[in-house]
Amino acid sequence: MTPTLVRQHPPHADETSRVDLCARARDWSEIQERMLVPLYEAVYERLEVGPGTRLLGLGCGSGLALLMGAARGAAVSGVDSSRERLALARERLLPTAWGARTRGDTRIVDGTPGDAADAETPAYTLVTAFEPIGCLAGDSEGLGGQLRAATPLAERGAPVVLAGWGPPERCATSSVLRVATRLADPLRSAGSWRPALRDDLEEVAQRAGLKPDGSGRVSCPFGYADVESAVRGLLSTGLFDAAITATDQAQVDKELAEALHPYQRRDRTVWMPNVFRYLIARTP
Repeated sequence: MTPTLVRQHPPHADETSRVDLCARARDWSEIQERMLVPLYEAVYERLEVGPGTRLLGLGCGSGLALLMGAARGAAVSGVDSSRERLALARERLLPTAWGARTRGDTRIVDGTPGDAADAETPAYTLVTAFEPIGCLAGDSEGLGGQLRAATPLAERGAPVVLAGWGPPERCATSSVLRVATRLADPLRSAGSWRPALRDDLEEVAQRAGLKPDGSGRVSCPFGYADVESAVRGLLSTGLFDAAITATDQAQVDKELAEALHPYQRRDRTVWMPNVFRYLIARTP
């Protein structure tokens, strides 16, 4: 969605006991995260990300978008609240991991945007929040705080990129996400699915004191080897955690698989066309 698909807030203690967070993070890294590669590429190309770029990624997950920025020569830093995903990001990005060819000033931080900078850190020239919003009720609330914390760390007028789901009629995955809302009832007030609204991104930017300065749409189809991979990938977003708490894992797996059948092709692969939107805003 998260994610990305967008990611739900971290599970409560009773949910945590029912979810293998390390396996979930691995599924995100190996299956789901790559679905938004066209979005990352479009943004980096439009903003000419390269050796002169100092990039701060909010909600960086397991680091794929950062890795793509580093491959263009950018100095990258990432912040995320998931320790399991950050462990995978460190495997990908830190110079000591697998002989990775990344710059020595790469930072991967568990915490807030302020933890990704100190008095000697040059100002960032680009801030990204690629985890799409506009899928869960209230999913933009935490993002606003991150943006306000990140703004003082960036150069004046630096671009800040926000991402969101496109119109439901352009996103085949929307019909599958409705399963999460139906199963999670009566927990609908806590993170239920809702259709994306046209001005979601602009409202978040304005609340954070940012000035919108352009936008775009990108096709990001979700493709999986089979229904089992699709179920694992979608569960890794966290969007179905409330449904698991309200029912049980087996029921969620079963109904999610059934919802995916219309998108299964003759070769058993699963293909769901989606459109995502991004907004470029500027720091004051």
